[in-house]
Amino acid sequence: MQSRGSILQRVFSGAVVRAVVLLIASVCFSTTLSAQVVNPFGRQLRSNRQIIRAGQIHKPDSAVVAREDSMRVARLTDSLRRMPADSLHLVSDSLRMTLPDSLRRQIFPDSIFAKPDSVQLTEKQLRRIERRENRKPLLSDSMALNRMCWASLALPGFGQIYNKQYWKLPILYGTVGASLGLCLYEHSKYKPLKAQFDQITDQSLLRTEELNTLQRSMIKHNSLKQLFMFTTIASYLYFIGDAAVNYSTNEVSQVKKATTLAMICPGAGQIYNKSYWRVPIVVGGFASTIYCIDWNNRGYQRFKKAYRLRYDYDQNPDLYPNGSPDEFKGRYASSFLKNLRNSYRRNRDLCIILTAGLYVLQIVDAHVDAHLRDYDVSDDLSVDVTPMVSYNPSVGDRSAAVGMNVSLTF
Repeated sequence: MQSRGSILQRVFSGAVVRAVVLLIASVCFSTTLSAQVVNPFGRQLRSNRQIIRAGQIHKPDSAVVAREDSMRVARLTDSLRRMPADSLHLVSDSLRMTLPDSLRRQIFPDSIFAKPDSVQLTEKQLRRIERRENRKPLLSDSMALNRMCWASLALPGFGQIYNKQYWKLPILYGTVGASLGLCLYEHSKYKPLKAQFDQITDQSLLRTEELNTLQRSMIKHNSLKQLFMFTTIASYLYFIGDAAVNYSTNEVSQVKKATTLAMICPGAGQIYNKSYWRVPIVVGGFASTIYCIDWNNRGYQRFKKAYRLRYDYDQNPDLYPNGSPDEFKGRYASSFLKNLRNSYRRNRDLCIILTAGLYVLQIVDAHVDAHLRDYDVSDDLSVDVTPMVSYNPSVGDRSAAVGMNVSLTF
């Protein structure tokens, strides 16, 4: 019969063996991840690269990849040639090695490499210096995407002029101008009706045919005003997004375009990424929160007015011989009306915060989704599970440790 110490020793040795096996597997796993081929132009590639786009695997054309690399080298060479000679020693060695030998010897003399203690510039800093040196006026061909969108926000049609799509200007100004004019016209009709309705309801809430007719007319003009206002804002934002989509002067990634469109209009980034199933979620979420904001705001305004009238009656009851002038005719105390007012205001503010959070969330979603549309994977995606038997003779125990060996290849 085995002693308790030998049993504990066997259990402990088996646990140690399992821990060592798991450690070796994790090291192999991390080594496989880090074993990637780096091409001369700084991008990490795997052999037989494949790209996943919208759930389908595509192999890029080697000629296209070669052309992109040659264009990148040409841009880098041009920016280096524009730098002053006394600043070339700031360029990092890794950036120098991306150039072919002939170009590197022409741009960098041998004496430059003899300055090891100098502060070196990265490629990102070099591009920033190049953009600063090449800065041009407002309508130049080097304007960044975000600046063009901000200019289009302040000056409608600027993006179409910048992209040289002049035929869109009559459509833009016609749609926005006509919608805005009709919105102002309906507002001029709605405003006196609203003032008349408030004047009648302040005195009495008794439903009469005159009051019902006035309310129907007021609702009609208010609905048309909101419709034309929505058309104006939608047309305005559409043409800003159109300018961002057709922006092709400088090299801009699809990620930046998708993020910019999501910032301009909620759901536009998802449409640009062709993730159409997410658009109803974004639009439905915004419609729900905006409706909740409007509903709580109407309740807040209603009980705010009732509390004000009830409080005034409590302070000066002699001025109101017919009782409290609020819509509830004094049935509710002023403290109860105050609590309802504060409750509606708190719910309205909470819905505003939720709307802002949803706006930021859909921007992040469009940004991440655009990043993941071009994701490099290996040809081999497999999981191999095999039984494992291990011995540990160093501790004097001949019993076997049985387990499973899991191998991930990607």
